This record gives sequence, structure tokens and C-alpha cells, in this order.
Amino acid sequence: MIFTHAIARRPGPDMAAGITTADLGAPDAEKTQAQFDAYIDALKRCGLSVSVLEPLAGHPDAHFVEDTAVVTPDIAVITNPGADSRKGEVTSIASALSRWRETVTIQPPGTVDGGDVLMVAGHIFIGLSDRTNQHGADQLSDILAGHGDTVTQVPVAAGLHFKSSVNAVAADTLLTTPAFTGHHALANFHQIVLSPQEEYAGNTLLINDHLIMPAGFPDTRKKLDELDKPIIELDTSEFRKMDGGLTCLSLRF
Repeated sequence: MIFTHAIARRPGPDMAAGITTADLGAPDAEKTQAQFDAYIDALKRCGLSVSVLEPLAGHPDAHFVEDTAVVTPDIAVITNPGADSRKGEVTSIASALSRWRETVTIQPPGTVDGGDVLMVAGHIFIGLSDRTNQHGADQLSDILAGHGDTVTQVPVAAGLHFKSSVNAVAADTLLTTPAFTGHHALANFHQIVLSPQEEYAGNTLLINDHLIMPAGFPDTRKKLDELDKPIIELDTSEFRKMDGGLTCLSLRF
């Protein structure tokens, strides 16, 4: 899929009040903004036009916009995030996406986080996690199937989201954590398996045949170099403190 546009949201001054399970300290505000600016620049280097939304007051996780929508070539599905504190983020995202796509919304008791949804080679994986429940996954599957998409639901045994463990790095290749090595749902794809020490690097972003990966993971970089694609490494230290990564920070379409 060729992407032409992205939507991102600048982190707000209350970012450190967001949800996190990491024990890495509070993010530094100035450094966070610099890392966000570098991320936006990287998206543009990959050929995208980027719309940057202003911080959403009272929603410290709102810059992780990926969780609030699933955007395909045909439709934008507005999610019902699994964390109660994030449900108020979706109205703003629905408004932003309405100029680009028809929008539909996941209804309670269904919950979906976009971080559990991976589109690759014309197929869509939906992770069943603490944030995406069966009701939500079934609703999303029905919506996508109605537009001709094929879908596989995959239980997420560990990690916050499916894309914490599995991401596309080529049309036929997935970058996975060891837990997903040889998983039957991924049988149609080649797998590059991360070393246990570098699992965070699994949240690598494929955009228009470019790869954006977190900096500081030399073994993963060596493995990805074999794909012969342009690679951009970005410092994501402040977003990692809030359980965030590269895919979380934008909606690409």
C-alpha cells in the first residue's frame, strides 16, 4: 500500500500523566518535542504530507493517535479504545479523518486499539489483547470484510499491542518477537526474529518502501539492512517511557 498522508498529534504538557507500565522515569518535555519533530520530518522524507493536530487538553496519551482509528483505502474505523481514559480522544480524530474517508465507529461493549491492527500484503491482522476485546475485533472484522478485506484474529499473549510484537518490514516479511516465531497465523510470511534483548525494536514502521526504526538496536539494524531498503533511525526514548513507539505516533493512509 502506498501512503500519501499522515495525521499526528503534538504531545501536550501533561504527557507524563499518561498510562505507562514502563519503569524508565518521566519523559523530558523538551526532548519529547524534539523527538516528535524528528518523527514528523522522517514521515515527510518517506513522501507523506503530514497534518499535525494540536495537543488535546485533558488527554495525556492523545499523541498516540494510532490507537484511535483504523484507516484502510476504503474507510476509517473510529475505535473505542480499551483504556477508559482514552475514549474521549476519538471525537477529534473522527473529525480530522472525515475529510479523507467515510467513518464508522466501534460500538460498546466492543473495544479496539489501532495498535492491535496490522495491514500487510492486502491482509489485516487484529490482535486480541487487554485493549482489543472479542466484541470489538468481531465488529472490526465485519466492517473490513464488508469492504472486501480478509482478516485474521490473533491472541496477544504478551505485550501491550499486537504491533508491540509483529510489524511488516516488506510486503512478504514480518519483524517479530521470539514469542511469535513460527506462529501459524503468520505462516504465509517470511519472519525476521528479534533477539530477546532488542524486542522494543520490533515496533518498526514501513512506509513506502522505507523503514523507520528506533535507534540503538544494532542487531536489528543488521538484520533489516539485508532487506536493502532505506532505513531511518530515530531516538524514541521519551515515548518509550510511556509505552509508546513509532507506529503509535501517526495514522498513515
